[in-house]
Order: sequence, then C-alpha cells, then structure tokens
Amino acid sequence: MRDDTSKGMVGARPTMGGELGEVGLPLEELVRRGARDILQRAIEAELEVLLDEFASVSLIDGRRAVVRNGYLPAREILTTVGPVEVQVPKVRDRTGAGVKFSSTLAPPYVRRSARVAAALPWLYLKGISSGDLGEALEVLVGARGLSPAALGRLKAHWSADYQGWAGRCLEGKEYAYWWVDGIYTTLRESDDPRLCLLVIIGVTADGTKEWVAISDGLRESTESWLDVLRDLKERGLKVGPRLAVGDGALGFWSAIEQVYPETVHQRCWFHKMGNVLAALPKSLQGKAKGDLQAIWMAATRKGAVRAFERFLSRYGAKYPKATEKLVKDRDALLAFYAFPAEHWVHLRTTNPIESTFATVRHRTSRTKNCVTRTTFLGLAFKLAEEAAKTWRRIRAPEKVAELLRGARYNDGLPVTDDPPEEQRNAA
Repeated sequence: MRDDTSKGMVGARPTMGGELGEVGLPLEELVRRGARDILQRAIEAELEVLLDEFASVSLIDGRRAVVRNGYLPAREILTTVGPVEVQVPKVRDRTGAGVKFSSTLAPPYVRRSARVAAALPWLYLKGISSGDLGEALEVLVGARGLSPAALGRLKAHWSADYQGWAGRCLEGKEYAYWWVDGIYTTLRESDDPRLCLLVIIGVTADGTKEWVAISDGLRESTESWLDVLRDLKERGLKVGPRLAVGDGALGFWSAIEQVYPETVHQRCWFHKMGNVLAALPKSLQGKAKGDLQAIWMAATRKGAVRAFERFLSRYGAKYPKATEKLVKDRDALLAFYAFPAEHWVHLRTTNPIESTFATVRHRTSRTKNCVTRTTFLGLAFKLAEEAAKTWRRIRAPEKVAELLRGARYNDGLPVTDDPPEEQRNAA
C-alpha cells in the first residue's frame, strides 16, 4: 500500500480509535473499518488543492511561501458506527499574510453525524462521480464545498494504491487453492455490459486467504484470463495452485491449462446445481436438489459416483439436458476428494468470492454510471481490500502446508507409501 506521508508530517497517521466490535451487517463492518482512511485521504486532497493555489507564490530567496506545517492534534468524530479519529493538517504562511487551511470536511465544530452510516456505503459504492461523492461527503460531515479537484485527487489515490498492488512482486509465493470468478456490476468503464471484474482469491501456506488478482475483462474470454495469469507469472508466480475452484463457464479454464497446466480443476457445485435444476420442471427441483446434494455430501469418491449414477438413471431419460450438464464436468466436480477432508467445505463452491461481493452487487445495482478504467479498478480494489479484513483462515490450516510440501490424499485422508499393517505383520 502507498504511504501518503510527506514533508512536514508529524508522526504516523492516526488509526481508528478503539477495537473493532461486532456489527450486525457485513457492509456496516466494512464501513467502520474504512471510515477513518477515506476521511483522512479526503482531507489530504483538500490540502493539496490549497497548496497548488499558492504554488507560484515565493519568497525572495525562492522558497515557497505557503508550506505544510504538521498536524493539529488528533480528534474523534463520533458516528453511528463508532468513533473515527482524524488529523487535520496545518500550513505555514511565511509572508505573514495569514493564509490558513480549513477543512470543509472536518471543521472544528463537527463532532457527530447521525446519518454517517447511510453516507459511507454511498461513498464507497456510489461515490465514483464528482456529484455523488460530494453529496455523500456532505451528508457524512454536514459540510459543503468539496471541490472537483479534491475529488479527483481522492480517486487518484485509490487508483495509485491499486496500481502499486497490481504490480507487486510475487517471487516465492505459493498457493494451495484458488477461488476464481468473474463479477458483474453496473459500474463499468464502457457501455459493454459483458465487461466485469476478474478476481482470484488464494490460500497461502498458513491457511490465510488473500487477493491474488483483481482485473477487468470478459468473463468467458480465454484471452482476458490469459492476460491475468501471464501477468502473475511474469511477476514471479512460477507455480500455480494445487486446486482451482470456479464456474464452468469461465474462460479461465482454457487459460490456466496454458499457463499453469499442473493445477487441478474443481467445478463449483453451487453454480452447477443451479444450472442443472434450471433444466428440470419446478415440481421436480426439490427432490432433484436432494439427489444432487447426495453426490457432493458422500463420504468417499466411490459413494459420490454411486449417487452420480443414481441421479443419471432417475432423470436422464426424460431430462437429458439436465444430466448432460452434470456428465460433462464429472471429474472436475469430484476433484475435491483428492484433498484434505477438512478443506472440502471450502473447495466445493466459490462462496468466498460470492459472499465478498454480495453486498457490492446489491448496492451497485442502483447505480449505472460509466467510469474510467482507473476509477473502476481503484474503487473495486478499495472495496476488496476492506472486505478482506473480515476473512478467516480455512479449517485445519496445518494441512495446507502439508499439501504444499507434497502430501497426497485419497477420500480426504493422507496417502502413505507404507504397506498396510496386515502386510507388515505377514512379512
């Protein structure tokens, strides 16, 4: 992440006061974690506009007349999602004319805003146009006057943060699992409705989740996904994940065969069940759903195959389109059986991505703005970055390191090269 400290700053930027508590809604937690950073960046953007106005005013010796001069003491703005600590910067006018910096976002008299919980989601999810962002910030602090120039600087910070992250070195990185998806939103960089976010979440050796890639492109396009994967490899990710989980309609699968051919493919059961049930009459969907669950809930691969064949025999004659959707991905639907049983709950679906972006989809459905590519990706990155703060490690994280060291599994249990006990006794 980029550090926005500059000459004249006193100490490090303040952090949000207090520990983050439990809140009712995921979006409210995201808002609380992001409130302090977004306010501080907006105030810094206002200051830069003031300094630019006086950039041409110099003393006789050539020094700038108006310069930064540290910060006022940190103070809290009380909000309905908790206290948010900010620091307002100061300027020094060497001419003695009395030029001062006064933030329109955090003037001295502002201590509370009862409507901030409604403003911050708007700030994050609708605040990509100058008009919307200015209005949201006005509701946030009860102040007016955030200029287009300050808004532009704020969005530039988001884009710069994204560019720095997207170009990070990946030398020595290794992932056990990837979840992959293409996320549609109504926030887009053109009128092409197919354009979406191409996202990858990975699991590292200690079992933690992290963002691997956030880019833009066409969900079903092999070329779009090739651009993403080749970029990862060029930045040092020499080995692909042991297993990748995603929807079968993605262009990702053809791309990963070319870039990381050693990766095992696992189709998302959530997407697959939806596709299969959609090809059946509504009167049968309840029973068919139970029959499908019997496949992926089986304790062994052999049991899953039996349930698989049972489903085909029950529905294949009358509803071949439904069973064909299942048959074409048979092996990829059952790939998880070759991995630790403790991880199966994570590997059968792309839920980490679905749950992360559920709120984004809901809120952005109200906005149909077309934005620049840099703004689109910068906003998406800030949303993703905040959402990741709530992630937990996967179950049995110690199994991840074993897997990366070469451990093999059958029906979720470790496979050893030692002969069975009865064979050793006979010998």
